[in-house]
Amino acid sequence: MKLQTTLLLSTLALSSAAFAQTKAPEPDYTLSYNAGVVSDYRYRGISQSRLEPAVQGGIDFAHKNGFYLGAWGSTIKWIKDAGAKGNVELDLYGGYKGELAKDLSYDLGVLRYEYLNNTLSPNANTTEVYGALTFGVFTAKYSQSLTNLFGTANSKNSTYLDLSANFDLGSGMTLTPHVGRQEVKHAASSSYTDYSLTLAKDLGKGLSFTIAAVSTDADKTVYKTPANKFTGKSAAVVGLKYSF
Repeated sequence: MKLQTTLLLSTLALSSAAFAQTKAPEPDYTLSYNAGVVSDYRYRGISQSRLEPAVQGGIDFAHKNGFYLGAWGSTIKWIKDAGAKGNVELDLYGGYKGELAKDLSYDLGVLRYEYLNNTLSPNANTTEVYGALTFGVFTAKYSQSLTNLFGTANSKNSTYLDLSANFDLGSGMTLTPHVGRQEVKHAASSSYTDYSLTLAKDLGKGLSFTIAAVSTDADKTVYKTPANKFTGKSAAVVGLKYSF
């Protein structure tokens, strides 16, 4: 009887261990949301919000096969500063991510910048295609516009090259250095290089905090507010985001 009891308990223990090691099946797709606020909406180093705070949010769909879609929006002020109507940016994007080899992955997609009800001429709405390669912590990304770039006349085929890295510092912190080069077709004075160094901290429960040092060498006579404030100036930008 003692032997039978021992065998039964051993069998139950083995069964429990096997059950515990069984992983839940991977979902076919994930759907995530985010909302946040930043002290200044900087895009490629240039303020989109007149050096003032902006409210932002988005939604992302990702399939396990690598296909993804998303939408993201932010309040803006640069179109109004250009003398036209339009105070919301909506980005619509989709693409495919995959792995070429160990530690080497790629990302190909298309991105549409839609400036709702904007009256800028030429129109501010812009479409870009992009491709990125990531090796370990390093990423190189190339974007090219299929339309005029953000309302600049005759700027189709403008390009942006982005080099960055993502270092895990532990304790929920990451450090991301970045350098990018914006080339605006047929508008040399609008071309520039931007730099940033971003520290992000995971605060738990979906909250994250970022602080970034941002700078550019953009032309101060081109990138300015109606009050002649340089929108590409060096600054510290902080943000708080909730993901769910």
